[in-house]
Amino acid sequence: MKRQRLIGYVFIAPNLIGMTVFMLIPALFSFYLMFTDWVFASGEAPNYVGLDNFRMLVRDDLFLVSVKNTLLLLIPVPISIMLGFLIAVMLNNRTYFQKTLRAFFFAPYFTSGIAIAFVWMVLFQPSSGPINAFLHSIGITDPPQWFASPDTAMYAVLIMMTAGGIGYNMIIYLAALQELSAEQLEAAKIDGATFGQLLHLIIFPLVSPTTFFLMITGFIGSIKGFGMIYAITQGGPGNSTTVFSIFAYKKAFNFYEMGYASAVSWTMFLIILCITLIQWVGQKKWVHY
Repeated sequence: MKRQRLIGYVFIAPNLIGMTVFMLIPALFSFYLMFTDWVFASGEAPNYVGLDNFRMLVRDDLFLVSVKNTLLLLIPVPISIMLGFLIAVMLNNRTYFQKTLRAFFFAPYFTSGIAIAFVWMVLFQPSSGPINAFLHSIGITDPPQWFASPDTAMYAVLIMMTAGGIGYNMIIYLAALQELSAEQLEAAKIDGATFGQLLHLIIFPLVSPTTFFLMITGFIGSIKGFGMIYAITQGGPGNSTTVFSIFAYKKAFNFYEMGYASAVSWTMFLIILCITLIQWVGQKKWVHY
């Protein structure tokens, strides 16, 4: 028994050491830094300033912009979940090119985020991109500038985030749908349930734990969203696509304000925690286990 336990510890040791060194220790260090005014490039030791960083946050216009933009990133989550569910329902039935379509929708999830960002840059290119070319073809003479304009850049980001989440949600729903009892669905059909009733009253409630899981992970992922947005806009034009993570990154690695950046990061953590707790309490009313 002791030998088996030792073997188990050996297997988890690399992951545990990695999490401790690269996640836990930096997180604890940043918790200390958020109460200081440490500027890394200055070469000076951190000075304790209490809650001054948080007082600066609430007066920082750019921080308020990043809050608004981050909250906007929550919008694609339920949309991509619903679209992923509908596509999964269709692909769970017998359809032509079923496996090919599954691979097509899931491909963006396992493809490099930077590569996907480059594709979206080409699609949204204002002068010669396929999206604006299509809009021209249907009579829109002055289509949006998308990522090139502060007025439309965030809309392009929301479209990109919505499309990016559909494939993953579809695959998770497909796994859940294949576990449903065929007898239950067949009995409902025999009782005269329409497809809409079957979807709304039987299938969706049965996969509600999956929906809850996707909502939790989707909201957390959206609030932490960084890579694709930074690769395309770096928070611009202006600050129109600056979100929490980009705001914290710039403060830490462009201006070396580590204390202030740590305060931003822990504020982001508290917001994620609050949203997750709200969902955890609310799920008791609609999730059926």
